[in-house]
Amino acid sequence: MMNIALRPTFFLFLLPSLFLSGSAQSSCSTQTFSGNRVFTSCNDLPVLNSFIHWNYEQSSQRIEIAYRHTGTTTSRWFAWAINPTSTGMAGSQAFVAYRRNDGKVMAYTSPITSYGTQLQPGNLSFPVYNISAQFADNEMMIFATLELPGNTTSVNQVWQEGPLLDNIPGPHSFSGDNLRSMGTLNFSSAQTIMRRGRDSREVWKIVHGVVNAVTWGTMMPMGAMIARYMKVFKSADPLWFYLHVGCQISAYIIGVGGWVSGLVLGSKSPGIQYSAHRYIGIVLFCLGMLQAFALKLRPKKDHRYRFLWNIYHHVCGYSTIVLSIVNVFKGLEILGAGQKWKFVYAGVIATLGAIALGLECITWYIVLRRRACVSLSPTKWQKGWKDLCLILKKCK
Repeated sequence: MMNIALRPTFFLFLLPSLFLSGSAQSSCSTQTFSGNRVFTSCNDLPVLNSFIHWNYEQSSQRIEIAYRHTGTTTSRWFAWAINPTSTGMAGSQAFVAYRRNDGKVMAYTSPITSYGTQLQPGNLSFPVYNISAQFADNEMMIFATLELPGNTTSVNQVWQEGPLLDNIPGPHSFSGDNLRSMGTLNFSSAQTIMRRGRDSREVWKIVHGVVNAVTWGTMMPMGAMIARYMKVFKSADPLWFYLHVGCQISAYIIGVGGWVSGLVLGSKSPGIQYSAHRYIGIVLFCLGMLQAFALKLRPKKDHRYRFLWNIYHHVCGYSTIVLSIVNVFKGLEILGAGQKWKFVYAGVIATLGAIALGLECITWYIVLRRRACVSLSPTKWQKGWKDLCLILKKCK
C-alpha cells in the first residue's frame, strides 16, 4: 500500500499526465466519423468545445466541412458560419443544427442579416450541397459541402451555440466565450488564426472595466468616506474638504474616460446592447455632472439654503456610490471575468465597508461625547469626563 505521506506527491505527478491525456483526447486529429467519412484537414477552435474538419478541392473550389461541438446536451442549438463581408455574426452565412423534442435532428442554412435576426431557414450567398447533422454521445456534428467564389482560400468564420425554446433557437449569450467564437480559417494552410480585430475590442473591454472599477466603483466611495469621517476632527478642516474634492474630481475625470471607452465598445459591437448596464452608466454620468455643479453652487455654512444643498449633495453622492457598485458587478458579468474577479471586487467593497463601519462608530462616539461636554455644567463633571472633554475640545 502506498505511504499516506507520499500520496500528495503522487497526485502532483499524476495530474499533468491526466491533463495531457485529456488534451489529446480533445484534439481534432484524434476524432473519427461514422459512415467512412474522412477529412484531411482540421483545426481545434479555441472556445466553445468546437472543431472544424474539411476537405478542400482547389480545382472546383468545393469544400466538404464537418463542424463538431462536444460535451453538450439536446437543449441547445449549434451553428457554424462563414462571413464573406465582415468578421462578426451579422452578415454571416450559417449552417444550423439542433435536436427536436421528438428526437429528429434538424439541419439547415440560415443567412444572418443582423444581430437581431432569428435563425430561420434560407438560401446562402454561395451554393450548398448535402447539408445534414448527427447528434450522438453528447456531440453535435454538422456536415455540408459548399462552393466558394474563385480563388477563395481564407474566410472569416463564426461558430455559436445557444438555448432551444420550444424547438426554436433562442438568443445566445453575449458574454464570455460566445463573444470570442470567431476567427479566420485558411482552407489551404489548415490553420485557424484568431481575428486580429477582436484584440482591439478586448483591449477596450479591459480598459473600460479596470478604469470604471477603480474610479466609479472604488475612488468614489473612498472620497465619500473622507468627507464623512475626517471632518469630525476640527483640526482636519479644511484639509478634509480638499482631499474629498480632489478624490471625487479625479474619479469623475478619469471615470469619464471609462464612460467614453464604453461608447467606443458599443460602436465596435453593432447590435449588441446591455440595456441595464448602459442606462445605469448614463445615470452615473448625469449624477457626476450634478455633483460638479454642486461644488460651484455650494453656499456658505451659515447660508439659509445650505440645508437644502446638503440634501441635494448627499442624495446625488450616495446614489452615485450605490449605482457605481451595482454597475461594476454588471460589467464584470458582461465581460465574463469569472467569479475570481467578482470576489476580488467584492472583497474591496467589503473592506471599505468594514473600515466605514469602524469609523462610523468612532465618529458617533466623538459626536455624542462632545455634545455631552457642552450640555453639562463644569460643576457636575467628574474627573474622567473632565479629561475626556478637554481632549475633545482640542479636537474642535
